[in-house]
This record gives sequence, C-alpha cells and structure tokens, in this order.
Amino acid sequence: MQDPQPDFQPVPGKPEELLPGVRRLVAPNPSAMTFRGTNSYLVGTRGLALIDPGPEMGKHLDALLAAVGPGQHISHILVTHAHLDHSPLARKLSDVTGAPVFAFGDALAGRSAVMTRLAEGGLVGGGEGVDTAFAPDHRLADRETVEGDGWCLEALHTPGHMANHLSFALDDVLFSGDLVMGWATSLVSPPDGDLTAFMASLRRLAERPWACFLPGHGDVVSQPAARIAKLLSHRESRETSILAALSDGPATASELAARIYIDTPPALLPAATRNVLAHLIDLVERSAVAPIEEMGSEARFSLS
Repeated sequence: MQDPQPDFQPVPGKPEELLPGVRRLVAPNPSAMTFRGTNSYLVGTRGLALIDPGPEMGKHLDALLAAVGPGQHISHILVTHAHLDHSPLARKLSDVTGAPVFAFGDALAGRSAVMTRLAEGGLVGGGEGVDTAFAPDHRLADRETVEGDGWCLEALHTPGHMANHLSFALDDVLFSGDLVMGWATSLVSPPDGDLTAFMASLRRLAERPWACFLPGHGDVVSQPAARIAKLLSHRESRETSILAALSDGPATASELAARIYIDTPPALLPAATRNVLAHLIDLVERSAVAPIEEMGSEARFSLS
C-alpha cells in the first residue's frame, strides 16, 4: 500500500514548531489506524494548552513534560475525543501538572437518539478503542472558548468520528482531531461514529475560511477547503457505490464492503465494513434503504 504522506517522518517525542507558539509531538504508537502516531500539540509560550495528550504511554508522558521549558507550565489540557489513542494520558498529566481537563464530555456524550437506541439494543457492535473511563473536569459546549496565557481556543462540536468530538479553533487554525486528516479518511463506526453527523460537521467547517488544519494524525492539512471537499465527495461516491451494489439485490455490510473496497488490504476490511454500516444507517434514516431483518451489523439491506 502506497505511503500517503512519505515526507511526514516525525521523530516520536521530539517537539516540532509548526507555527509561532504551536508545537507538535508525535506519540510512539504507530499503526494502520494511527499512521505515524497520535499528534499532541502544545499551544502558547508560557502558560501552555496541551491538546490531545494521547495514549497512556510513559515515554510520551516524559516527552510532553520534557517539552515544557523554563518559565513554562501546562495550564490547560484539552481533549478532542475519548478514544484510547487520544485521551487516556489526560488524567495522569493533570495529576502531575495540576492542569484541569476540558472536553465535550465522556465517551457517550453527544450520541444521537438513533445511535443510542442501536447501542442499547446491542445491534451494531462497535466500541473500537473507546476510553470508557474518560471524564473531563470541565465540559465544553459548542462555541465555548477557553482562554489562557496569550491564547484563546474556541471549541467546536464536530461529531461524526465520535459523538463527543471537538475541534479547537485558534483564530483561523483548526485542531481538527480525527474529523479531518490528510493521510486518510476517518473511521466512522456506529454507534460511536455517526455518518449523518460526520457529513454535517464537514459542511459546517466548510463555511469558515481556515488557514490550515492540525489533525490528530498525520501532517498539517495546508489546503483545508480542498480537503473537506474531497472528503465529502469521497463519502458521496461511497454512497453511490452502495446504492448501485444494492440494486443487484440485498446484502450485508460485510458483503458490500468486500465488493466496494476492492483495493483495501484484508486487514482493513473490518474497518471498511464499519464505514459501510455507517452509510447504511444514514441511508435508512433517509428512507433510501431498509433493513430486511432488525437493523444491525449482520442485517441484510435492500433498496427502499
């Protein structure tokens, strides 16, 4: 499989200044789903905001603390969403630094009525990498701001990849978490992921003129508007492919994924199946398809 960002070769734990007052440290947790690793960001010059502390790894904790220079301290810890590669280190860092943790809420916060019903019925599985123990000290509402020493971050509720997902705006720079990345499209896996919300979040971001996105994984997204347009087009194309495949007869999410994701390595087909299921749930809500059995991860779907 071709490397999507061959020039992005960060040294884990080494701070890299991206913009004045913004540094990135990459956690040593590379994988097929995390790319080179989770990006943690330090914002400010004295009292620092730490965005996405990352996985609970001692080496990454040490690297983050070592990046705090003389006359600096971490004053705020902000979390984009409660996945195990983004949030677990928050509590330990808070204990060490005394900085409070800010987020939209726990791992279930923001979940739609549809996803809540499917989750409570045990119908769609999911739960990949969720930090069920995560609980912030302060819950941030959409458009709420967090101010520190020379910086101000606006929290934008951008669900889709996960219901409690926040992006953080620093003027025209957006810390986009796992909603928008340059190296890959986001996993949208019900009930934590919600494609209806994902598309709405992308369209919402498209309404503002951003200079760049600083994502949860991968390099800086230097052309945000073009990237959003490409992601929207990609999802719309997947929807078209699903509807075309269902015109040949009913099928399950896994059957559809095998037919549509023909260039995807076998190890990533389960994630592709979750993405297809997210599309199917969205299409059911829009009355474009219908489950033949009770809606769930193993159900067969047909055109309405």
